[in-house]
Amino acid sequence: MNKATISARDLTYRYGDLTAVDHINFEVGEGEVLGFLGPNGAGKTTTVRMLTGQLRPTEGSALVLDEDISTSAKQVQQYLGVSFETTNLYEDMSALENLELFARLFHLRNFNAMELLEKVGLSGREKERVSNYSKGMKQRLMLARALINHPRILFLDEPTDGLDPVSSQTIHAIINDASAGGTTVFLTTHDMVEADKLSHRVAFINKGQIAAMDRPAVLKQHYGKRTLKIEVQDGQGGTHTQSIPLDGSETAKQVEQAFASGSVLTAHTEEATLEDIFIQITGRGLLG
Repeated sequence: MNKATISARDLTYRYGDLTAVDHINFEVGEGEVLGFLGPNGAGKTTTVRMLTGQLRPTEGSALVLDEDISTSAKQVQQYLGVSFETTNLYEDMSALENLELFARLFHLRNFNAMELLEKVGLSGREKERVSNYSKGMKQRLMLARALINHPRILFLDEPTDGLDPVSSQTIHAIINDASAGGTTVFLTTHDMVEADKLSHRVAFINKGQIAAMDRPAVLKQHYGKRTLKIEVQDGQGGTHTQSIPLDGSETAKQVEQAFASGSVLTAHTEEATLEDIFIQITGRGLLG
């Protein structure tokens, strides 16, 4: 892992008697995309708010860019980009005006708003009121705003939730570009397919605790079971599906027998998804 830009040690937050985040420990490297995965209420957003200096930890600490975020929030926040699931744009203003306003707040000189708007696919619509934008357009504008200051760390909270495929693909491309340029991306989501596609590592958070953390491929290898799914035609003209474990002692024999029958219609390999593994580890689904 590259030099850590985020380092959490026993990070904890309580809302009264409710422990939302419970003594979690992890590091995120420079340029790494970390998928922080779990269902609603698991502690994802509370963790982000602590890491961005919006909440002070009840216990433990978080170093962000080598600074204690709870005591140096103002110094660190100028290097952060944040896009939350709930939009908080100025909807009576245009996209261009929104970006130019925030550029002034960051005291940026020679700021090119059109370059950012083109990057997120909003050029040609830059002078329209944001209130007329679709949800996907607003999410893309939120991401553009988060990139205004060329952040060293980008926090994205459910960036593609409920979006159409085109908007999602645009946001995925921006995340990949940011990571390739050395920006750390802290991605909170309950979309395991998206996390698998984008993340260098993933962390499963459940009831405020990290249940597992590693590269997606490693988690699949450790917890998952590879199978061969074969669709077979029976003697009555119907079909049924046969699952053959690829790592079993009888795998070769079972595959040979299946194909020797001459009635195989389709065959494909299948591996465990991150959602399968999450359920296996935690005993609950992403909506549970």
